[in-house]
Amino acid sequence: MTVTMRSGANADAGKSVAPGREDPRADGRVIGLISGAHFLSHYLIYLLPPVLPLMKVDFGVSYAALGLIMTIFNLTSALTHVPMGFVVDRFGARRLLIVGVAVSTLTYVSMGAFAGYTAILILAAIAGVANSVYHPADYAIMSATVSNQRIGRAFSMHTFAGFAGGAVAPMVMAYVSIQWGWRVGLMLTGVLGTVIWLSLLINRHALSDGVTRQAAGSARADSAVEKPGQTQEKTGVALLLSLPVVMCFLFFTLLSVSQNGLSTFAVAAFVSIQDISLEGAQMALTAFLVGSALGVLVGGQIADRTRRHEWVAALCFMATAVVIFTVGNMLLSAGWVIAAMALGGMTFGAIMPARDMLVRAVTPEGSMGKVFGFVSTGLNIGGAATPVFFGWLLDQGEPRLLFWFGPISMLVAALVAVIIPMARPKAQS
Repeated sequence: MTVTMRSGANADAGKSVAPGREDPRADGRVIGLISGAHFLSHYLIYLLPPVLPLMKVDFGVSYAALGLIMTIFNLTSALTHVPMGFVVDRFGARRLLIVGVAVSTLTYVSMGAFAGYTAILILAAIAGVANSVYHPADYAIMSATVSNQRIGRAFSMHTFAGFAGGAVAPMVMAYVSIQWGWRVGLMLTGVLGTVIWLSLLINRHALSDGVTRQAAGSARADSAVEKPGQTQEKTGVALLLSLPVVMCFLFFTLLSVSQNGLSTFAVAAFVSIQDISLEGAQMALTAFLVGSALGVLVGGQIADRTRRHEWVAALCFMATAVVIFTVGNMLLSAGWVIAAMALGGMTFGAIMPARDMLVRAVTPEGSMGKVFGFVSTGLNIGGAATPVFFGWLLDQGEPRLLFWFGPISMLVAALVAVIIPMARPKAQS
């Protein structure tokens, strides 16, 4: 039995064209709707951390107990990403995304309206499940709806929106919590969530479900009988455990490791190893995050102009590794640290559209939900494990090792990116 995967122009040529896909305005509407949902996803993720000290006072619990809230959220999200991908491919991405937005919004409003500590733990678990909808549904809809000429930009705008949501949430919560309290900040998410939910609901007919009933029926028929001279694609768990998909999962995990180590402890490390104030260190991290968001947009333009996405990802990873290693192992002024981190952020952000295109290239038609759900689990795993390890390094008085292990993970990720297309089986007639 031979496995067929999509590759470059040949993959695109085999895709069916949905009505209106050639229309830039139709593509723009889809990109805007899905990016709005992704903005909400990351906005909600970053709502609670800024107000944990205030919740500690109100609930009278320890920081460890408050940390359990985020642990439960990340754990349930990680455990349900893959099942949710299967649900997306089975029942359709559109309706599941609309439901996910509604449940996410109601969950956070409930946290603010009436929840005590125990109730928030339960609601955090529900929020984690709802959050696992976004990645598999978003990617399935965009891949099935947006034209091939603009899919790279679509992925970049989607990622940029997530970065923006994560950046805006702490600022909004800090202001609102000071003025009216943290519960009001959570309840106000109902306004944003309702706007995005109504936008998706009203424009639902512009969004593809990711796979049509006809395509699903054909897939079932093909899986039952393999005709002579034809190829057959792996499906279900066999697809997720295939070498190219597993390599994509590893790539996502390594990316998360390198990113979370920096975003969590870079400020503390800079204060220890550079001649820089706390404010300067915070500005350096902000420069990295802003640079990453801008780099995503640049990466989207590049993704639409090349089919060698593995080399885009690899070269950008190597460039980022050099910058991060340098900034952590050379004594620099505050201005140079900030400038270097901005540059490193741009090269890092440019990886994201290429990352998504690599996954798309190894995913058969009708399987976008489950594959993106599976590989996105790597982000949760890296995000859960990395802060503990890098925090331990700082506790041992070794902040410079942050700027060794981070670049090393980037270089390994660069190697994995180059290998991914090689791991894809060749199609046979």
